[in-house]
Amino acid sequence: MRKSSIVQAANLMLKKNFIFLLMSILISSCQSKDEKSYTKKIIFVGDLLLDRGVRERIEHLGIESLFHNSIDSVFHENDIVIANLECPATNIKEPISKKYIFRGNPEWLDVLKKHGITHLNLANNHSMDQGRDGLVDTQSKILKSGLFPLGYGENVKHACKEELIATEPRNIYVLSSLRVPSENWTYLEDMPCVCEESIDKIAQRIKVLRNADPECIILIQLHWGVEHTLIPLTSQKQDAYKLINSGADCIIGHHTHTVQTVETYKEKPIYYGIGNFIFDQSKEINKRGLMVQLVISKSTIKFDTIPFLIEKCIPKLNGSNLFEELKHE
Repeated sequence: MRKSSIVQAANLMLKKNFIFLLMSILISSCQSKDEKSYTKKIIFVGDLLLDRGVRERIEHLGIESLFHNSIDSVFHENDIVIANLECPATNIKEPISKKYIFRGNPEWLDVLKKHGITHLNLANNHSMDQGRDGLVDTQSKILKSGLFPLGYGENVKHACKEELIATEPRNIYVLSSLRVPSENWTYLEDMPCVCEESIDKIAQRIKVLRNADPECIILIQLHWGVEHTLIPLTSQKQDAYKLINSGADCIIGHHTHTVQTVETYKEKPIYYGIGNFIFDQSKEINKRGLMVQLVISKSTIKFDTIPFLIEKCIPKLNGSNLFEELKHE
């Protein structure tokens, strides 16, 4: 073979190798993008209070002090973080008549968003502490901060409607409801309110959703149970089974201020109580909390449970096998 032919063959081979390498890089890049959009990571945490002892800490050390870097590291690895806001966030001061009345400053909501929280549940028994005007203003301030309220609406129909929180890699819905009595609060169907829908009605909503969208994910968060207890009521277990039987994929509870039983029923997890998140209660029973993580793909859903301890209002990962201990209590 002549020298020129050898050079031409070598150049051709180099071009082919370059094109192959370029295509491999492009394919790899596309795959990484596809894989990233192929999963959605969601975190649920429990009660988040911005008053009483937490307010005192904020006034002394600033609201930034509430977020430990161990929690930030988890939040920032997830796409959606849902917390239960255990107080209205408003400058309106119109307290209703009840034993415990809370109120957080609305400007503090910006910091919640900064640290990775994306959604705030309002379907609890403290959202109405500053009256209906305070509730409406809280929803407005949440939206203004770039966060999304759950379990609230301008009337009962809107408050209890399922919330579509993601469409990729498939539709992901959250239904939220307050299942403990609200004190001195008039529940009016045509007025702004939080959802207080019954288990039977929630079950019916789940069935309709499941029939309309068989591949969707349906997550239920309930504010329920008996405060400062470790074991759910028998009626709660029956209700949870009914919701799973109707097509729910996961049930997450808060209100008890304690970590309660974690159960699997028909391969679906039930977290009866995930405890406090940012809170000022100092008894040992109230200082344990759980983060529930869901990793959702087009065909699978995986659950993980991340335990933490609360010290002086601040949640911190402690690296212990706390969850395994809790399962055996």
